[in-house]
Amino acid sequence: MHTLTPEEIRMWIGGLVFLLGIATFAIGIFVLVVRAMNKDIQRVAAHTARLAQKGIIEDASGLVGNASALVTALTRLVQTTAGVGASLIFLGLGLMYVAYQYILPIS
Repeated sequence: MHTLTPEEIRMWIGGLVFLLGIATFAIGIFVLVVRAMNKDIQRVAAHTARLAQKGIIEDASGLVGNASALVTALTRLVQTTAGVGASLIFLGLGLMYVAYQYILPIS
């Protein structure tokens, strides 16, 4: 049976952290591209805007208020999703940097 030297263990840990950083970075990109730019959210926002215009024309203040609340909620949803994606990207970059700095003294 082969026992690992401290340098080999350090390389394995650094490599695994680097791979975890790459995976986190890729998930962050996926969340930003797919979730924040979701067509369903854009479609609901467009219909809500039309609904609000119809409510203004027909003087239905409750309809306008509800449409306004829905637009606000959709805006927060997109901002939250974009924030999560950006956080994952920065976390992934940080993990890759830490792994690089962890392995660097070996060479």
